Amino acid sequence: MPRITMTIDGEEVGGEVDNRTTILDALRERFGVTSPKKGCDHGQCGACTVLLDGRRHLTCLSLAVAHDGAVITTASGLAEGDELHPMQQSFVDHDGLQCGYCTPGQVCSAIGMLAEVAEGHPSHVSADLDGDVDLTDDEIRERMSGNLCRCGAYVNIVTAIREASR
Repeated sequence: MPRITMTIDGEEVGGEVDNRTTILDALRERFGVTSPKKGCDHGQCGACTVLLDGRRHLTCLSLAVAHDGAVITTASGLAEGDELHPMQQSFVDHDGLQCGYCTPGQVCSAIGMLAEVAEGHPSHVSADLDGDVDLTDDEIRERMSGNLCRCGAYVNIVTAIREASR
């Protein structure tokens, strides 16, 4: 079996994994990182989203061996000591947590989404493909559409993201 190393939430880890092991399974079963959740296991719910080399990434769709040496930040690695990341705090402040199962993926996706906006990446609903992105509620919903909340409480999640983006 191949040996891989990854930096997960600031800690370098390594170990042997089967070639067929997804990043999600490596995180949860090999390295004991349980913040990313296994939801649909088909890339449709976003519960497994992390920041991989600074970009949001669905870990259930990628093989761990293809990302040997990657830097992964999970929702567990966002806080600095006892101080939550501003996006995590905003989710708390605006009751965007719901049952909490999808929250780690939602938070990582929101942080990655705001980085994409800052880089000027348009979405499907962006009115101007070449100008600055106006982060409207429609923009947030479109950009977060890969993260499904089974609770149906998108309003508070959108509010939390909008507030954290300021």
